[in-house]
Amino acid sequence: MEEVQLWSDVAVDVQTALAAPKTIVSITQANPAVVSITGHGWTAGKIVLLKVKGMIDLDYAVVRVDDPTTDAFEIAVDSTTFGAFISGTAEEITFGASADTFTTVSATGGGAEPVLVQTIHRRRGYNKPGNEAPLVFEFGSLWVPSDPALVELNKASRARTIRAVRFTFADGSLGLFSGYPSASLVPNGDAGAPVTTPVTINARGPFQPYEAP
Repeated sequence: MEEVQLWSDVAVDVQTALAAPKTIVSITQANPAVVSITGHGWTAGKIVLLKVKGMIDLDYAVVRVDDPTTDAFEIAVDSTTFGAFISGTAEEITFGASADTFTTVSATGGGAEPVLVQTIHRRRGYNKPGNEAPLVFEFGSLWVPSDPALVELNKASRARTIRAVRFTFADGSLGLFSGYPSASLVPNGDAGAPVTTPVTINARGPFQPYEAP
């Protein structure tokens, strides 16, 4: 069995900038998917934000550049069953704010919600997988108003804009996603306990995991 991951020595980095968008020429329906961008100039390991029409499963996906060539790169995603690509852009992400205050992480949603199918002909109905429930990350955080990640998340929360987030685990495994933060920096807590503040990020695109290199 692979080593069990622990929520310890985990870096959480937040987007502080996006480079100018580059036009995507195509994305293959393959495993792994290959993204074609003429003269993209990116090296292996760069992280980019995709905004895509047609292949909506990759819309607002945060992905790593793998095995780049002059005009294409892989993204370690199986897109075999995705819709056909129509158009899109990719933007390199700068993760310039690192969190040093998070104490808990909880994720809900992301799976198919059940849809009850019931007819007048049978007593027993059944649940059929429906649309995916929104993926939501909730973080417990110490209240440190100067923490760079909290500052950036609060800024995005006020502007109602999207931020990309990167988890880097102790062995180098990654978790990437983008979403709308809600981070008021309002202090909470109990008498004699650490002052905390809640942080929520409503995912806009899929969560993309990467194994350690």
